[in-house]
Amino acid sequence: MNPYQAGIRLLPNAVTVLALCLGLSAVNFALAGRFELCIAAAFGAALCDALDGGLARLLDASSKIGQELDSLSDLVSFGVAPALVLYIWALQGTRLGWVVALIFAVCMALRLARFNTLIDDGDQPPFAKEFFVGVPAPAAALTAGLPLYLYLHFGAGWWSAPLAVGIWALFTAALMVSRIPTLSLKTARVRPQWIAPLLVLVGAAAAILLTAPFLGMAIIAVGYLLLIPYTVYRWVWLSRHPEAWGVPVRERRAVARAARSARRLGLRPPLRRRVAGRASAVARGMAGMGRRRTDDGAGLGHGPARPARSLGALGQSRRLPSNNRRRITAPLSRLGLRRR
Repeated sequence: MNPYQAGIRLLPNAVTVLALCLGLSAVNFALAGRFELCIAAAFGAALCDALDGGLARLLDASSKIGQELDSLSDLVSFGVAPALVLYIWALQGTRLGWVVALIFAVCMALRLARFNTLIDDGDQPPFAKEFFVGVPAPAAALTAGLPLYLYLHFGAGWWSAPLAVGIWALFTAALMVSRIPTLSLKTARVRPQWIAPLLVLVGAAAAILLTAPFLGMAIIAVGYLLLIPYTVYRWVWLSRHPEAWGVPVRERRAVARAARSARRLGLRPPLRRRVAGRASAVARGMAGMGRRRTDDGAGLGHGPARPARSLGALGQSRRLPSNNRRRITAPLSRLGLRRR
């Protein structure tokens, strides 16, 4: 028996409890009117939430109680606390302010319940672990605070009006319970040539956070929302090509480059139904012409034998009757070939 087993199991759960305490402290800071401390507490809770799961896997200290505690901590820190902070800051005293806060907290609870049910779902494709279903809890709390970030950096404006804050909170709540795939940064794979630019962006984000923290939080929230269309595109592409997920990145890029080169050269991919159908139409037209032109005794022609003409000659011939010329050049025009 490992003598340090009990201590190792305590460490990830202690980090989870710390995140819970930071989330509740954000509500206390909001009651005191210290909204900048609310954002700092929420940021600390998100950092602890990112660390507790990694610590549990690293120390092999995963447990059922740790999973349940993590879900409850996320509900309080990223669901109840942001809803109360927004209510105390801008929605208090309005007719539907408390309704917006309740909807946000309920949507967070539904999002976490669905996440827990999808963990043990064996019907998910293998590439599904790169994505979340809906906006995850920490990202939702970060996005919901966008009006507050703008208020703390620029002052009062249309973004701090109760109507704008309520609509934005409802929009974030809808993103949480939606089926939109969002990127999981823990399992995302990056191309080697993108590593240096991304590290530069991380450094720039850190510099902005240190010099103008509220503006930096707003930029990060907007950037995360702008990343959703690419995530949806990637999900749709992997759904149509699930076999490409396990292919090494270098081979996948080689296939993509070959496909782009073929499109630039005007080459069409083979074995498509429409290409095969047009080719068969040309073949039938050529076969009909061959039967009418044959004079080997099996056909119906009565004139002297004539040498067979190639496809190009038939397309270029001006001596053919108009009916035959139309029958031949029509399939050629459907294939994208021009008469010369």
